[in-house]
Amino acid sequence: MSLLEIMPGDSPFRADPGNSHTLPARFYHDSDIWNAEKSAIFYRSWYYAGHVSQLSEPGMYITVRIHEQNIFVARNRSGELNAFYNVCPHRGHELLSGAGKRNVITCPYHAWAFDFEGKLKSARNTENVRGFRKDDYSLKPVRVEVFCGLVLVNLDSRAVPFAEQMGNLEDEIRSYVPSVDSLGFAQRDTYDVAANWKVLIDNFLECYHCATAHRDFVDLVDMDSYSTIVHGLYSSQYAGNPKTLNSRAFSFEKGDVDFGYAGWYVWPNFTIWAYPGEANLSVLQMNPTGPERCIEYQDWYVKDGKITRQLQDVINYQIDVLQPEDISLCESVQMGLRSSGYNQGRFVVDEGLTELSEHAVHHFQKLVADNLGARLDPAVCQ
Repeated sequence: MSLLEIMPGDSPFRADPGNSHTLPARFYHDSDIWNAEKSAIFYRSWYYAGHVSQLSEPGMYITVRIHEQNIFVARNRSGELNAFYNVCPHRGHELLSGAGKRNVITCPYHAWAFDFEGKLKSARNTENVRGFRKDDYSLKPVRVEVFCGLVLVNLDSRAVPFAEQMGNLEDEIRSYVPSVDSLGFAQRDTYDVAANWKVLIDNFLECYHCATAHRDFVDLVDMDSYSTIVHGLYSSQYAGNPKTLNSRAFSFEKGDVDFGYAGWYVWPNFTIWAYPGEANLSVLQMNPTGPERCIEYQDWYVKDGKITRQLQDVINYQIDVLQPEDISLCESVQMGLRSSGYNQGRFVVDEGLTELSEHAVHHFQKLVADNLGARLDPAVCQ
């Protein structure tokens, strides 16, 4: 019997979130499932790579790793963005690391040189190699798109464009952050978490735990107005006007739009945040590094890339309070998923889909199951 089938002892994962159990625990620690996710999910989906402000001039580049696949995105001399597999076609050495600016891309191994259209410009001694043609050794391209300033790549050349997949997401973001086009990269914070990437997504997608675990957040946000709405490949979280401008989380002045919090989950592995006050947007991405480990990157985007004192307070709250709270929860969950006393839980989904409802967690887990081709009981999961 396959790991992706319902097994004896499993409770049903149903299409109706109000009458469903969660995915079995093995989906969060089994190495075979972890390997299946690479080709079934990550190599076929749009993957957050960075921001256009990091690629503002010709020759500037950023790199991003999608499991074993290393990609770079660069702006060419015509001002266009191109993405390529970050590997030299000669002997396989990686070409670039981190982020920076180059006039030409030169392989550190044998000095083959490429332009930012991916074409081989020079390769020492190949003029003496019979039948060698430079045009045969261009870099392999990767799909790249820009969305609200975010740069995304996709290893699937046939993928539906990101904006088309995401429906009204752009309109939603712009309604909370109208000046999104003026934001620039400010900083990246990195967290090494001993948990499966899906545990972190599950945690983001519900506020059932907020009153228990995030007292400062609950002091900031009017939980009575908190709502979560699921869409095709994303979900939205909103809260109305903040309780106070001087919460325990941080203090701020009213911004262009009054709200307490706005957040979006985007398939498969990143979330977008907007806090009240001065215009800001951040991306928290969950990058799997093993079946039970993940690196989180949180990139902050603020006006002109300059962090004011108020925005520094927001960032400090995230670094010092909210992230440690969530990481502690998720690492404990990961240990519990290994327990012989646990296999599945029951989604808590109320009829009103209130701030305590876990319907968005179910939405995400069903996307995982569907993309993995998990063989669930057809009588209960149609």
